[in-house]
Amino acid sequence: MNNLENILSTFMKETQGLITETGHSPRLLLVDDEPGLRNAVQAYLQDEGFNVTTAADGEEGWQKALQMHPDLVITDVMMPRCDGYELLKRLREDERLGGTPVIFLTAKGMTLDRTQGYEAGVDDYIPKPFDPDELIARVKNVVRRQERLLAEAARFADADVGQMAKQITEIRSMLAQGESSASKDAELPNFTPRESSVLQLVAEGLMNKEIARQLETSIRNVEKYVSRLFIKTGTSSRTELVRYALENHLVK
Repeated sequence: MNNLENILSTFMKETQGLITETGHSPRLLLVDDEPGLRNAVQAYLQDEGFNVTTAADGEEGWQKALQMHPDLVITDVMMPRCDGYELLKRLREDERLGGTPVIFLTAKGMTLDRTQGYEAGVDDYIPKPFDPDELIARVKNVVRRQERLLAEAARFADADVGQMAKQITEIRSMLAQGESSASKDAELPNFTPRESSVLQLVAEGLMNKEIARQLETSIRNVEKYVSRLFIKTGTSSRTELVRYALENHLVK
């Protein structure tokens, strides 16, 4: 128990700046079928001001995620009723939760298992037993990356449509002249149907509020999908994202 307390104590100290920058404590959803771990983490973090919700398995975690819309899900893989992979699949396919970062916390640490997790769309993978410093660093990194990408996506919500359209036209023109640098052997990411829809509309020059109106969803949800597109394609701006999509024939 002392080791767990040390982990959480360090986590709280290291993430204090993050809380200040974002204006709220990250809402964490911890899904694990080990009662001792769940209860200890929840009690400790709530005493320190974090908003933490726990669930005993993936099915309960799914219901909790629908209710609270967490900033980050940390879930075990091997659980009754609904395991971590099924929970991840549900999150990624849901319009409201598709952009939520997910960390797998599991006793399975083989390379094949990690590869399977990443291919399923997990953001990070921490095998048990884990090093406290590594756990802290990875959780901080995932949360901060998500906030950074959401901020980047939001920055374009009211961007100049004419300028964006001009950039897209220039990219299309370059590609039409055979200047594409895309590799035929490159492994392309797998997109959910909603991610593909958002990508197509971004490539058409629509801003977040226009995309939200067309897809009948919120601007915040569009921002989450754009942030996930950034992550999956390794891009950091809409211009880069559109170029990537056009070069790889991911949009019309």
